[in-house]
Amino acid sequence: MSDRPRVLVKEKIADTGVELLRQQFDVDLGLEMDDAELAQEIGKYDAILIRSATRLTPELIARADRMKVIGRAGTGVDNVDIPAATKRGIIVANAPESNSVAAAEHTLALALALFRNVPQAHGSLVAGRWDRALFKGSELYGKTLGVIGFGRIGQLVAKRAQAFEMEVLAFDKFVSAERFKDLGVEGVETVEELYGRADLLTVHLPKTPETIDWIDAGAIAAMKPGMRIVNCARGELIDLDALVDGLDSGQVKGAALDVFPDEPFTDHAIFSRPEIVVTPHLGASTSEAQDRAGTDTAEQVTAALTGGIVTNAVNIASVSPAEMEALAPFVPLCQTLGQVAAGLTPGIIERVDADFRGGVAAHDSRLLTVAVQAGLLAGHTAEAVNLVNAPQLAEERGIEVNVSKEPGAEDFTDLIRVSIHSQGETISVGGTTVGPKSIPYLVSIQDQSFYLPFAAHMAVFRYSDQPGMIGRVGSILGEQGVNIGSAAVGAESHGDQAVMVVTSDAAVSAETVARITETDGFSAGYSIEL
Repeated sequence: MSDRPRVLVKEKIADTGVELLRQQFDVDLGLEMDDAELAQEIGKYDAILIRSATRLTPELIARADRMKVIGRAGTGVDNVDIPAATKRGIIVANAPESNSVAAAEHTLALALALFRNVPQAHGSLVAGRWDRALFKGSELYGKTLGVIGFGRIGQLVAKRAQAFEMEVLAFDKFVSAERFKDLGVEGVETVEELYGRADLLTVHLPKTPETIDWIDAGAIAAMKPGMRIVNCARGELIDLDALVDGLDSGQVKGAALDVFPDEPFTDHAIFSRPEIVVTPHLGASTSEAQDRAGTDTAEQVTAALTGGIVTNAVNIASVSPAEMEALAPFVPLCQTLGQVAAGLTPGIIERVDADFRGGVAAHDSRLLTVAVQAGLLAGHTAEAVNLVNAPQLAEERGIEVNVSKEPGAEDFTDLIRVSIHSQGETISVGGTTVGPKSIPYLVSIQDQSFYLPFAAHMAVFRYSDQPGMIGRVGSILGEQGVNIGSAAVGAESHGDQAVMVVTSDAAVSAETVARITETDGFSAGYSIEL
């Protein structure tokens, strides 16, 4: 019997991917295997490759006694129980960039179709009409493209738009000025500036509570009259009713949509509009993208089974037991500090510093630096961010973390501080771990001292240091049905400003934050979801 690792290819992938695996492993094709047979056979394999049809449940994963890696040939991993795999030490890897080129090309295809009235002219001609005069279009040449969300796909779109000699603007506060400059793109500080200057808008954001209905009535009102919009990212990013109203008013000249709030999606007023170009979620539907997904995933499985680096793992990468024992308590702290620091930064991130003090400074800080990057980018990328892909995603955006270490930590055994430099301002957040369970605690914001555990729902306010301010916050939150779990205040040693941190039993909405900050004496407010 062969002592080579055994790999089960459960669903169809590119032949090149199968051949790559066969060079080093014994490969079985289980394309016809049903669920019952898979449950019986899965324990014989060191790796499995799937697409979207196979569901790897906790029960199935529990039977995978030899399993070291699960490869998902595609971007999503919704059909794999990640916690169950992680608990058993199984790496889960996917192919998040396999469809990037396809999505970027489809974005430009829709833009060209929109500007040149291609589908409308096609429909007219095949219906027997020669309506040439009705379909005079516009050129991309010389127009200004606005890109919202400047990750991998956004950058590919920008590069292709430049080939049409378009001016490209982009808004993404998680991309450095140097990265924009390297790509020949003008990074704008506010999305409103982009709305006011662009002729064509394309959106490449992940779906999060903050990005749902990103393009709403308010956004459309702020746009340059005659804007055209393309969406090949997530259907929930655009309020379709507001888009129809924008078309009615003429504020929006046309739109091209590949994605919709619910799919399949065929019943909406948007489909009756002559200014609209639509496709049924074809962004990733190219033979090359499908083949690339299989080959990329086969490469990830090969790396996992041969001791290589799995660059697209979606769960925690393995480290040596000794280092993990020392560093594991600080990983969630670093991720949380990154999230909070990013949540307190309204502008573009220009530089990030991570300062490790005390006992933690004696260890290799690379894993913790990655954890900071993962926290910074959480919820702001199209891909799910983890401790493996965070460095790559940060590099694409030009975000570097500068590390400093000090053996002393003042009042703490261990202290970690994350600082973001943005538009001439530095936002600094410090934390430590407390107790035998190493619970992450917030200990400073802008060098003002606090001592409270992080919570899922937090809000931070800066205000004039005067009596009654805490009561105002509590009253307004109470009116909104939000209960305060804990609150802490830090006052500046020099000056008349203070910072208040509250934790609550529910999210503090942007509207509630705005209501508080509009009250006399308040200068800034932020809602942070962890």
